[in-house]
Amino acid sequence: MERPAHLTTDTALADVARVGPYFAVDTDPGIPDHPLWRPLTALYGPALPDQVAAVRLRLGTAEDRVAASLFFQGVAGRLWSPALATAVLHGRVPELDPARTYWRAASPGPVLLAAPGAPALPADAATLRRVVVDGHLAPLVRAVRAVIPVAEGLLWGNAASALVGALTVLATARPAQSAAASRLVEELLGTPPLQAAGDLGPYGFRRRSCCLYYRVPGGGKCADCALL
Repeated sequence: MERPAHLTTDTALADVARVGPYFAVDTDPGIPDHPLWRPLTALYGPALPDQVAAVRLRLGTAEDRVAASLFFQGVAGRLWSPALATAVLHGRVPELDPARTYWRAASPGPVLLAAPGAPALPADAATLRRVVVDGHLAPLVRAVRAVIPVAEGLLWGNAASALVGALTVLATARPAQSAAASRLVEELLGTPPLQAAGDLGPYGFRRRSCCLYYRVPGGGKCADCALL
């Protein structure tokens, strides 16, 4: 996809934020100096145990692996959503360098994200994979598994499910771009590590693992769950 020369990445992110809350990325230039915003490298390191503990308390579960799974899925959704939307709607992928992309805690809901002045990259599946999977989700998988025994396949299933969830919301909000968004997601799901996570067919996505939401008090099984 071609990137409009007149459009900045900050402007593209402001537009896709209107799709839904998971698509919102703050671009205020003062964020790097704000004490409540920290680089994502901290979330994938020393801040991780406290954030998982906060999710465990919010969900009312005593199981760390359940909280870790759902925390991971929330972060994955927050990353996939704006990256996919800017690629499809504006012909660019924001360079979400973990050291220059910022987060702050939010309750209820997933963490908030900010990426002021992010450079624009090509809007293709290889770039999306490099930015989101290699840059963020792979380090987060390693960080989660270093402190909590969660199956790697379960976490990549969460990542795939979050990607399809972003597609569903985007296609509903901007139906004219649903075909282009679907093609991009299908390409992403066709490459490792998402390739083994599930199947996207004419009746939707069916994953090969379970996010464990059914173990949350009052929870249940998701529509794409392998247990259904």
